[in-house]
Amino acid sequence: MAVASLRMITLDSSDARRDAAFWSAVLGWDVAHVQDEYAMLAGPGGVALGLGLVEDHEPPGWPNAHGSKQFHFDLAVDDLDAAAAECVSAGATLPDAQPGETWRVLLDPSGHPFCLTQAANWG
Repeated sequence: MAVASLRMITLDSSDARRDAAFWSAVLGWDVAHVQDEYAMLAGPGGVALGLGLVEDHEPPGWPNAHGSKQFHFDLAVDDLDAAAAECVSAGATLPDAQPGETWRVLLDPSGHPFCLTQAANWG
């Protein structure tokens, strides 16, 4: 029996409104709430993504030899290049440092790394 169930993940943000628009475009989730200090996206199954403004936010570095990125999203896609281009169009950055051929690491507008991987590779 589970002790808890995941309902929301909250990311620190340098601009909650901008990041809500970005993640809404990438995930296709509705923006349920938005203000300067905080935004929330409503996802499937009652899971939400929160974005909280942190003054003087410093994004984790990429690449990061010390592993201090803390965590990141792995997002399954059918076409890496097309998905990466759409994310960049929505506001992401595609850094030069990439870990391999079947993944693309991107940075969201607040600098959080996230990965795209081909959905066919997930079992």
